Amino acid sequence: LAERIMPVINENDAVATEEIKLGDNDTLSALVSNLVEADLLLILTDQPGLFTADPRSDPAAKLISEVGVIDDDLRAIAGGTNSGLGVGGMTTKLTAADLARRGGAEVVIAAGSVEDVVLRVTGGERIGTRFPPLAGRLESRKRWLLGGLAPTGRIWIDDGAEQALLASGRSLLPVGVTRVEGQFQRGDTVRICNTAGREVARGLSRYGAASLERIIGRQSDEIEAILGYEYGETVVHRDDLVVL
Repeated sequence: LAERIMPVINENDAVATEEIKLGDNDTLSALVSNLVEADLLLILTDQPGLFTADPRSDPAAKLISEVGVIDDDLRAIAGGTNSGLGVGGMTTKLTAADLARRGGAEVVIAAGSVEDVVLRVTGGERIGTRFPPLAGRLESRKRWLLGGLAPTGRIWIDDGAEQALLASGRSLLPVGVTRVEGQFQRGDTVRICNTAGREVARGLSRYGAASLERIIGRQSDEIEAILGYEYGETVVHRDDLVVL
């Protein structure tokens, strides 16, 4: 700690209950990184980093030294693994890297077996796969939205709504909602998923699940007539939303 290095103790996947578990240790490390506004998140694993293919089955796989954009193609390369009662795999490490660098941290995925790996990486040596921080650190409120509260439900949206959120930075309107999952209340944190089921944003819902079910696909000016009240024309306002 005197050297400004914080070790993150693993969550115990096998015994943690659903109410208290965060999901995986990679996510835990990213949440801690955002909480302390870290400059660097070093994720140590049994692999030297992210490869172009699974090096255990493909001898032609090559180490990717730096990643600028985490997209669906990269996630497909990473694949996904579950091991016994543990939760992990390179896919969760990509998700953690994306989360941490949105908070302003550089992320490095490297093998824990490398000699003096912590000292060498913190000293600037290029080891493993590096993920540069995204331009500009998220404001504290949006970092809190990403990691402060566990989502209690999901809102599924159509392609038009996804484009409005991701490309234009707009709020989510009821007309773009296609499905609601969970028993969340007004003000709860929800995952916002696209037609493929991938989480593309996270935010605070202005309507509870029961109310939102009644206004799915409807225009904003119809909300009061349908519900008998309204909490505004948006389901999730852009100020209460973080794009992933």
